Amino acid sequence: MSPATLAPSTAPAPRSRSAHALRAGTVHLLLSATVAGLVALLVFGAWFPGQLRALTGGAELFWLLVGVDVVCGPLLTLVVFNPAKPRTELRRDLALVVLIQLLALGYGVHSLSYARPVALVYEVDRFRSVSFADLDEAENDQVPDWAQPWGLSHPRTVGIRKATSSDEMMGSVDASLQGVEPSQRPSWWQDYALSVPQVLQRARPLAELRSKHPQQSALIDTAVAQAIAAPQTGETADSTALRWLPLVSRRATDWVVLLDPATGRVRGYIHLDGF
Repeated sequence: MSPATLAPSTAPAPRSRSAHALRAGTVHLLLSATVAGLVALLVFGAWFPGQLRALTGGAELFWLLVGVDVVCGPLLTLVVFNPAKPRTELRRDLALVVLIQLLALGYGVHSLSYARPVALVYEVDRFRSVSFADLDEAENDQVPDWAQPWGLSHPRTVGIRKATSSDEMMGSVDASLQGVEPSQRPSWWQDYALSVPQVLQRARPLAELRSKHPQQSALIDTAVAQAIAAPQTGETADSTALRWLPLVSRRATDWVVLLDPATGRVRGYIHLDGF
């Protein structure tokens, strides 16, 4: 027997299937996290800005999407990856995992696009955050471009016009009884500037909100400080001058908007019951 035969082998042992699968799953996880980061820029930068993500549930929907898509994809890769498989079979299995993940991602982003707030609508004595999914399907052809689900614009503030006839008024009342408010019907929207006089007439003084919620003075102070931090031309910098009205959405009725007393512009939000 030769010395070469007697010498211990120094060649590295082949890595186990689990090691290969773990490496593939880790790479898949990093790629999925990168895609999730890009989606987060869209969701939080354009579709659910600021505190509206809490009002409309955008954050919860996004993290549900991340939990399902980013976690399940790499886990499936861990399960199916086996270097002992024929290359064609391995590629097919991985392609199927990616396809499933992309379909889940597409469905999740589609759901977020329909749930995002497209308009803040002033109606009588409150504001309503309206998503594309809230809109009356019979008026889809009247939805403006900026309110389309895949748009990149922030929610716009609009008002509600008056009925042009008694028949239209009765039709609106009938639709409201069936759960379709004028704020959900784009044909009733009007430029917010036309509604500002009514908004300012209905808006309540900040002192009233403080008296309704004496235990939440710190929360109110913080929101007011943020609201007056960057006034536009003609707007107040007086923290006591701001006014407010209730703000509701499909999933919440315990918010208020802070309004400028001169322009009526929405300058901030507070998570407090305004009724």
